Formats: sequence, structure tokens, C-alpha cells
Amino acid sequence: MQAKSVRASHILLKSTQSRNPYDRFRDKQVTRSDADAEKGIREIRAQVENNLNLFAKIAQERSECSSCQKGGDLGEFTRGQMQKQFEDVAFALKVGELSQPVKSDSGWHIILRTG
Repeated sequence: MQAKSVRASHILLKSTQSRNPYDRFRDKQVTRSDADAEKGIREIRAQVENNLNLFAKIAQERSECSSCQKGGDLGEFTRGQMQKQFEDVAFALKVGELSQPVKSDSGWHIILRTG
């Protein structure tokens, strides 16, 4: 049976092609290319994949989503609340599992399912 809701955290790197290429939390325009955003999220994933305890700390330091203030925690959500590319991956993960890089209209993410 598929879960009706999941809880997840994420780290987001935006690019100039993101739907809103601005980091509101740090009050700066994002100037990196899409390829550089993908490369950056892959590097971050390599840092956290063997030590998920680093996830929240790195989210606070690097994520370009306001959830960075909560270590990337997005809370619990149901289908239809997130962009489809993000949602499909979040719902497919097992609790405690880290995604491969995911591209959405917002940018490049890695997702950690927490519940």
C-alpha cells in the first residue's frame, strides 16, 4: 500500500534557469548555470551519502530554499503539494533513504525521506 503522505528534507541548488533564480534567505541572485547546479548537488550528495548526520548542517549552509533554516525539513506533505518530479521521487524513497539528484522547475535537489 502506498503512503498517503511522506515527510522529507531536501537540499536545493538553483540555477539561472530555475523558475525563481533568487536565494531569498541569503538575499542574493543565483548566477550559476544549470550544469554547475547539477555538479554542485552531486558533490553535496557525495558528502552526505555515507553520513546522513551531515544532511541538516549542509542544508543550513548550502540549500537555496527557505527550508534551510530547518535543516532542509519540508515537513509532511501529500501528493499534489510538491512539483511532480520532486514528489514522485520523495514518495518512492524508503524512510532514511537519500535520492539521486532530482531536477525540478526550482532547480536541483537531493531528497532525504524522514517519515
